[in-house]
Amino acid sequence: MKKPYLKSIEFIRGVAMLGVVAIHVGSQYLTNPTPNLNLVALFEVVSRFSVPIFFFISAFGLFYKIDLQEKFDYKNFLRRRFKAVLYPYLIWSVIYFTHDNNFFMYGLPDFGFAVQVIFFGLAKYHLYFLVILIWFYLLMPLWIKIIKNFTPPFFALIFFLQIAFNYFSSYSTCLFEVTNALPVESILRMFLQWRLNYLVLHYAFIFLLGGILAVHSEKFFAWLKENKFLVTAVFLVTLILHLGYFYWLVYFEKYSALSAVNTAHQLSPTGFFYTIGASIFLFMAFENFHFGLIEKFLSLTGKNSYGVYLVHPMIITYLLKINFVLNAINTLIFYLVIVLISLGLSLLWKKIIATKK
Repeated sequence: MKKPYLKSIEFIRGVAMLGVVAIHVGSQYLTNPTPNLNLVALFEVVSRFSVPIFFFISAFGLFYKIDLQEKFDYKNFLRRRFKAVLYPYLIWSVIYFTHDNNFFMYGLPDFGFAVQVIFFGLAKYHLYFLVILIWFYLLMPLWIKIIKNFTPPFFALIFFLQIAFNYFSSYSTCLFEVTNALPVESILRMFLQWRLNYLVLHYAFIFLLGGILAVHSEKFFAWLKENKFLVTAVFLVTLILHLGYFYWLVYFEKYSALSAVNTAHQLSPTGFFYTIGASIFLFMAFENFHFGLIEKFLSLTGKNSYGVYLVHPMIITYLLKINFVLNAINTLIFYLVIVLISLGLSLLWKKIIATKK
């Protein structure tokens, strides 16, 4: 039986896309030598769930539609996914690679470096997400097998292993030293240096969580309805802990704003808990409450999130050519303008495609 369409996924996608743009605008704001720390926290800490939550809703959407009792058509699945993700990734990698080499006068690289750029998603700072998503798709039979054989103890083990692995990958000085000790041209060094750009293990738990909750969606939504207060409370606690970690690094450990942001990221323990809390909270909110005009805007953004995601870094590049100071007010305006232009271009592109069909 065909399951009903979930508007909540569309709304969450819209929220996440706004968060991704906020992170990239926040990176520009951090070039201000005296940034407003609260605005940095909003752009770079509060929005940190935005990247991993895309993996969560991607898995939810996939497993919501899949019948685990039927044979999985891996070939057809990859064909459809590659059309939706791999081909746009390759096209936009070439676009950004060519554009930035001309815009920033980098010069043409050799073939070996070009292959590295494509494999690790280095053509532009946001494209690594698609590389990880492609790896998730390639490993789909593994995720299906894990979810088919799901048991709470095994999933608890994955939960703790995820925290340990992310901590080691993010903060291990040993790993850092080993990587830097390797020859620059070493293939192993490349794979270690760019591990965050392709290694799905960093986001395995949140992906599997989305899949498991989708398989048991009726029970999940019923539980959300009965536990709205608990879900909200957990979300607020995880948000406070994650923000607290950022402010603690700045005020007590004397980190710069940039260093604090690079430490209190989505793979940190507080970031990991915050991502889980935000993912479940947003589902609860959009499944049980209505937000009027906000929902309409989030729906529009969610439906066009792919286009906004692909084009917004180029909009950032060109708007930065305008001579203005990135103070707090200007940065907020800068953010709104980027969202609106990117959304407008995405809508225009869809309209052009529709007229040619």
